[in-house]
Amino acid sequence: MLEALLGSINKERILIYLYCRESGYAKEIAEFYQVPLTPLLNQLNNLENGGILVSQQKGRTRFFQLNPRYPFLTELRQLLEKTLSFYPEDLQNQLQNNRRRPRRNGKAI
Repeated sequence: MLEALLGSINKERILIYLYCRESGYAKEIAEFYQVPLTPLLNQLNNLENGGILVSQQKGRTRFFQLNPRYPFLTELRQLLEKTLSFYPEDLQNQLQNNRRRPRRNGKAI
């Protein structure tokens, strides 16, 4: 939906993912959308260089999130919320299911 505006489908994917899940790392986002890691990583770096995202190193993993100091953050969130409403319902549910805690062995899903 925002590809024409942002110039890249991967930028849209990253922003929607981080809007829904609040933070994420490159491999996690690439695996979610089943896309190659390198183009996604390039777009993450572009968005960070533009001030839209910030990253934080945790161990060997670099976590990204929307920059809370970005001047147009409120407008960006509104745009992403509106865009998300046009996504298929199953994809919306997958994006909003933000379970990261480990699950006990043998526990049913």
